Amino acid sequence: MEKITVSVARPYDVIVERGAAVRAGELISEVKKPCRVLLVSDDNVYPIYGGTVTESLSRAGFTVSSFVFEHGEASKNPSVLFSILEAAAKESITRSDLFVALGGGVVGDITGLSAALYLRGVDYVGIPTSLLSMVDSSVGGKTAVDLPAGKNLVGAFHQPIRVICDPDTLETLPEYYLTDGAAEVVKYGMIADSDILSMIVSSGVESNIEELILRSVKIKRDIVERDEFDRGDRKLLNFGHTVGHAVEIAADFSVSHGRGVAYGMTAITAAAEKLGLAKDCSEILKKALEAAGLDSSLPPYSGSELIDTMLRDKKREGDTITLVIPSVPGECRLQAFPVSQLGELLFGEVRP
Repeated sequence: MEKITVSVARPYDVIVERGAAVRAGELISEVKKPCRVLLVSDDNVYPIYGGTVTESLSRAGFTVSSFVFEHGEASKNPSVLFSILEAAAKESITRSDLFVALGGGVVGDITGLSAALYLRGVDYVGIPTSLLSMVDSSVGGKTAVDLPAGKNLVGAFHQPIRVICDPDTLETLPEYYLTDGAAEVVKYGMIADSDILSMIVSSGVESNIEELILRSVKIKRDIVERDEFDRGDRKLLNFGHTVGHAVEIAADFSVSHGRGVAYGMTAITAAAEKLGLAKDCSEILKKALEAAGLDSSLPPYSGSELIDTMLRDKKREGDTITLVIPSVPGECRLQAFPVSQLGELLFGEVRP
């Protein structure tokens, strides 16, 4: 077992251990007395792991009820959020009880926000089952749902009391989802640890999966500890995301989050090198994405299709937007640009 402590205002541990899902009840009982649990999952994950986790929680003395929704980003919306809250009320969940998120990033985001809102805040535990959620969304306390205007526009900071990562759950994922999560791992390599990039280029993702999870979680831990509420350094974690989120929305979510981020990282890196702000970044990024099974080419969206969505991004402040700009592999910085220059900067287009 590896235990990574996230030392924020309310510290918690991220457990990385093969077989941990089977021991979920035991691991949760270390930080929470037996109580009522609302287990939230989706219709992909629950049939595989719902019974195992419910049984484990029950053995540890917890009383479990479940809420299962349709998988996919389209379900990360206010309607499903309020359905979860209604389910909690129907099951008489109290402030001393617990929400448990069992699934990928969508499940973790919406469950965390539900826990933040219900009774003005109840505890929750994350049991991420995808690579993307293990290395990114389950750690740090950002919770959110989407609006038609953009991703993650309604949210709150609400830290979990424990995160349980079981790499064995990745073995039941279709290859598509493992590849999708690898985009976030490449992101960590670009912003903080070029050895991650070298590891992926030399031997791929699967053969190094536990080491890549640990390195990624530790990088996010370090950044979140410095900036819990996203006022400074934590914005580095958005490398590729401003463009990536716009691509997801333009495609009506037929382009996944990881593939959107891969496109976003490629676009911003190319722009940074063109402006002389980055050195030796595009080639290693391209090799790492391709070794991870991600297409590094740009999808057929024009700047005019993406800019308006990007300007609704929460990283915009007035007439400027902050972008994460690579300097060299393993190092990025934050730089504000006038929104009027965004189209020309990223897409070579001048807005009328």
